[in-house]
Amino acid sequence: MNYPPKKYSLNFFNNNLNLSKVNNINANKRNKKNLDTDLIDENNNKNKNDSSIQKIISKIKIVYTDYELNNFEYKYAILHDKRSFGEYYCSLIKEKNIILFSFCPRKDYNSIIIRSSIFSLSFSIYYAVNFAFFTDEILHKIYEDGGKYDVLYFLPEIIISFVISYYLTAIIKLIFLSERNIAKVRQQSSLSKANYFSEKARKNLVIKYIIYFILGLGFLFLFWMLLSSFGAVYPNTQMFIFKNALISFAMALVYPFFIYIFPCALRMCSLNSSQKDNECVYKISKYLQMF
Repeated sequence: MNYPPKKYSLNFFNNNLNLSKVNNINANKRNKKNLDTDLIDENNNKNKNDSSIQKIISKIKIVYTDYELNNFEYKYAILHDKRSFGEYYCSLIKEKNIILFSFCPRKDYNSIIIRSSIFSLSFSIYYAVNFAFFTDEILHKIYEDGGKYDVLYFLPEIIISFVISYYLTAIIKLIFLSERNIAKVRQQSSLSKANYFSEKARKNLVIKYIIYFILGLGFLFLFWMLLSSFGAVYPNTQMFIFKNALISFAMALVYPFFIYIFPCALRMCSLNSSQKDNECVYKISKYLQMF
């Protein structure tokens, strides 16, 4: 207990090393604190940017084409389709009337080249179908009448030719137009699905366009050969075919103005009423608007 107190020697080198370690630790703490502060500020800015983006997205109004509105499911049509009877009726007329469809400016996803070429192809179909009904009996009747054109005599053939040609044209539009494929891409809920279906739609459209132009040009050439050969043999009778084709084609132009009143009425009744069984009426109106 009486020993003197122990003396400690100072090693300046080690002291300097310890001081440098302490300084490094303090510097690391300050850098970490500054880094954490920067990360917090960055996250706050990111959250602010995300909230501002969400506000911008919420203000964006999605614009649907007439095709998309006309083919919505019932639950989506109630939410998004706010058109009046006249607006829906005009959209069907512009789609089904072959002249308005081919040459009237429209906001849709169809190729302008395909739309305009369908007009010439459809008229050639009307011409060829009317030509198919010219039999030896009709030629003999024309000879007996002295070359006079009797509309009432040709009316049954004109009506049948109109029905066949009209629905053939409708099937061609349904198969070879691009709007149905592109609208399917827009209906996807995620970007990955949209990219997948967009690539698939691009391949399908390339194949459809190639088939369309091959078959279209082939039929036009065949119709031209048949009609020109018939006109060379019966130069006076070819005008009867041309008149019948014009009448049946005119019937196709007028027909949509009357027939599409019914799907419009059914659709308006189903969307404006609160009854639960209106979905069946809505599906009937969608089926009627197809042709």
